[in-house]
Amino acid sequence: MRRLGLAPQDEPCVCEPLSGGVSSDIWRIVVGRQRYCLKRALPRLKVARLWEAPVARNAFEWQWLKLAEKICPDAVPKLVAHDPEVGLFVMTYLDPEAYPTWKNQLRDGIVQERTAHSVAERLARIHAATAGEPDVVEKFETGESFYAIRLEPYLVATGKVHRDLQARLDALVEITASTRRALVHGDVSPKNILVGPRGPVFIDAECAWYGDPAFDPAFCLNHLLLKCLWRPQHARAYLSCFDRFAASYLEGVSWESRSSIEARIAHLLPALLLARIDGKSPIEYVTAERDKDRMRAIARPLIARSCGELDAIRRSWTKEVLG
Repeated sequence: MRRLGLAPQDEPCVCEPLSGGVSSDIWRIVVGRQRYCLKRALPRLKVARLWEAPVARNAFEWQWLKLAEKICPDAVPKLVAHDPEVGLFVMTYLDPEAYPTWKNQLRDGIVQERTAHSVAERLARIHAATAGEPDVVEKFETGESFYAIRLEPYLVATGKVHRDLQARLDALVEITASTRRALVHGDVSPKNILVGPRGPVFIDAECAWYGDPAFDPAFCLNHLLLKCLWRPQHARAYLSCFDRFAASYLEGVSWESRSSIEARIAHLLPALLLARIDGKSPIEYVTAERDKDRMRAIARPLIARSCGELDAIRRSWTKEVLG
């Protein structure tokens, strides 16, 4: 912090590690009246199974945030400094009192369709603004990193558990890896979305990649389904958010046909659902074997028949979870 010119030699610099992430060291730093957040990528993620990833992803996250700031200034924290040699960057610290995570709101029963709409609308805006842009393609040649952080631990690893579905999951990996349409965030999870006074704020873009934008909405919609098992009393509200997110995102699609991207989202969604049980990054709040078996019972046939419609997935989930 002192080398970056953010902490004068005569000014106390108070550093506090923040919890919650598995892929980076994250610190809250106080210098006088200034509050900063510092992030540094780890070479080995903090999960039970061996999961390694290139630390260069920190620089691409910085670049994603910079580009998203130009497209939608309120959608990211204010960026302060970047140290590519050390592999870290600094941004403003957003107080959880004013910027709660969407995950915590969903957990606490604050389930608002307008938040789902705003997240989807901003995400589609970023995808639309970067689609087919040669300079963006050049800056985000991160296919190797995306494979290591997303495709291998989620889809490839799950295929090794479900051998009868391995060919379909491997084919899905190939299609996703070879589809290059727009700039992808890669981790659009409610825990990585802060609900601020000016709308949703995206953080944790270390999976940034110029590739298949279908991955982002599939990843987020998966979490909205999973929340039904976490807080079943809010299941209907979560599903309403699912519907609103899907409709709002598809409405913003301008770089290809909506039917084309919806089909890819629908192919990814049940695979990601199964991956959160049997991949390298199991969801922490689904622990009961009965619930895991229910997820497998829904996801496996959808993967096997390559379901290409979000409504069909929604109906299968509703039937199993709500009865």
